[in-house]
Amino acid sequence: MQIHFLGAAREVTGSCFIVDTGRLRFAVDCGMHQGGREAGPKNRAFPAFDPASLDFALVTHAHLDHCGLLPVLSARAPALPIYTTRATADLLPVMLLDSAHIQAREKAHGGRRNAPALEPLYGVREVEHAMRKVSGVPYGVEFRPHPDARVRFLDAGHILGSAIAEVRVREGGRERRIVFSGDLGQPARPVVRDPEMVALADVLLVESTYGDRLHKPMDDTVRELVGAVRDTLGNRRGNLIVPAFALGRAQELLVLLFELCERGELEDLNVFVDSPLARQATAVTFAHLETLDPAVGRFAQALRRRRLPYRLRFTRTPEESMAINKIRAGAIVIAASGMCEAGRIRHHLRHNLAREECGILFTGFQAAGTLGRRIVDGVRSVRLFGETVPVRARTHTLGGLSAHADQRALLGWLGGFRRAPSRTFVVHGEEAAALAFAETVETSLGWETRVPEPGEVAEC
Repeated sequence: MQIHFLGAAREVTGSCFIVDTGRLRFAVDCGMHQGGREAGPKNRAFPAFDPASLDFALVTHAHLDHCGLLPVLSARAPALPIYTTRATADLLPVMLLDSAHIQAREKAHGGRRNAPALEPLYGVREVEHAMRKVSGVPYGVEFRPHPDARVRFLDAGHILGSAIAEVRVREGGRERRIVFSGDLGQPARPVVRDPEMVALADVLLVESTYGDRLHKPMDDTVRELVGAVRDTLGNRRGNLIVPAFALGRAQELLVLLFELCERGELEDLNVFVDSPLARQATAVTFAHLETLDPAVGRFAQALRRRRLPYRLRFTRTPEESMAINKIRAGAIVIAASGMCEAGRIRHHLRHNLAREECGILFTGFQAAGTLGRRIVDGVRSVRLFGETVPVRARTHTLGGLSAHADQRALLGWLGGFRRAPSRTFVVHGEEAAALAFAETVETSLGWETRVPEPGEVAEC
């Protein structure tokens, strides 16, 4: 059996793995590369394999770095069946149609950052075709996408619908179990449940986004969130701009603010969610409350009854979005994209970054090469819409809200295995993080590990 590491190898985006037994060939994830100058060329070079050779594809969750090139794959292999969880099946059209619209807008506006406008990778038609091939499967239910394969999705605790993929493949008269961790969540976080444990694997692919560090305790993170809100809105009399992933982080922030206001730690908040995608993702979230933390149900009920302890407005039109920029103080603006690479957040940064009284609150991982990463790293100015904008706003970073497990949580999840897998591959982490986590696994658990190179083909 061979595993081809076509993405998320010594990097955190572009997740894509191909498993080939000779009789069976399937893909796990089909993600976009995001951030940095190499992302565009890598996306346009996809796929580096023959899509028609695949028997099926699995998708672990609906973030674009795991699903963003599905329409390209489906266009090259029109009959290819795609399997994921039920919630992810509902989220995929929301995420991918938004991606198609962003690409179309960038083409119409002549590109970004002085780069030439490129033809979109796909459009609405390609997304709709791909979605006709998607089947949603409940957590824990085994299914057979091929006579030589049995698959089960387990809750990864990362975002709504996120999954660990457990695949049993028949090869040479015996069955082997391959486990793909997908993106694992940090335990005891709002909205999603904790990742499910896995007992056995012959071959394991485990993520390592935060494999070289620990998150701050949740209590400390909540205190920092409260401090950032009070400092920006109360003391400095500015706006708090929050770049957030429309799926996952936006809903988590709304629930956290709900709980903080219920407890009396925050009050009189004026919150805008300026992201049509986040509004749609929130609606899908409420349709799957049975898979989520009970706090989400309380929030959803309060929102339906219009009894939230803070003022909340989901913007719907560009005009409503632009109106927010006239507010000089007192607003919390949650907008996508989470790494500031696209979306309405760039407009809010343009209007608030240069203002010393304002704050920028980063609540998630900022990949190398992204605008968000440059701001976090302390750049003095940025280019937005052809203008040089000085960075004078105060920057806040909440590491403890990450949707990814930290090193301790990753080791805890690995500790649930009854015995070491025969092969363990550390993936989905920047090179330094992946190498550090691989060394930690070898030292702490005594497992042999490998950090694959991009494009590597491993014999298993």
